[in-house]
Amino acid sequence: MIRGPVTDYIDVAQLTLYAFFIFFGALVFYLRREDRREGYPLENESAGRLKDRGFLLIPTPKTFRRANGETIQAPNFKPDDRPLNARKVEPWPGAPFEPTGDPMLAGVGPGSFAQRADHVEQTYDGHDLIVPLRVATNFAVSPDNVSPIGFDVLGADGEKAGVISDVWVDRAESVLRYYEVELAAGGKTVLLPHNFANVSARRRAVDVQAILASQFAAVPGLRAADRVTALEEEKVMAYYGAGTLYATAERADPLL
Repeated sequence: MIRGPVTDYIDVAQLTLYAFFIFFGALVFYLRREDRREGYPLENESAGRLKDRGFLLIPTPKTFRRANGETIQAPNFKPDDRPLNARKVEPWPGAPFEPTGDPMLAGVGPGSFAQRADHVEQTYDGHDLIVPLRVATNFAVSPDNVSPIGFDVLGADGEKAGVISDVWVDRAESVLRYYEVELAAGGKTVLLPHNFANVSARRRAVDVQAILASQFAAVPGLRAADRVTALEEEKVMAYYGAGTLYATAERADPLL
């Protein structure tokens, strides 16, 4: 075993330090390549084309096998080909965008969403992950809390949008994810994410500051009454997110 100095200028401690530097540098390089499996390569904002993939910094595709038998590759170098429902307010790179058409459904700004898979997520044992209590019959609202079912849902304008008809739970996390709202007009039901709701047991009401009562009718719906896909979740969350800026003209306008 080598101990002490190797030469008059190099010793074992110095070699160990250099080995650590090399190892740590290689680790950082590896991690920085791995975190580019999604979201890369970047897109040239002005030209609208993909930037150089960077063979050194973009990892080679890796195949991932999902529990349902599907396989996906990452990175897959597929650009987001959805139409951009917005226009730049100025021509230079980095200038802000403003939505075109209905800003609540434009899918930009606080209303943007990821193009997740349009299928229902499953638990480890193959059941739907997020379902209403009428399906997850082994779940219930804690007796220490008041069940919100039957509470009025009020929009940011203080008007009644509908009534809570059920709550949706995450079977894996054992937490509430959505309120199901039966609208006052038409009997349509929509989902309300719990993080956009303020429940008042005293008033038996659920206040939603993100959108107005009249805007609940345009909340993206579900294909099935008791199931929600990952993409449908994204669209529902994005709608309420868009409302935080676009629900009224005053919210989008500058304060000064």
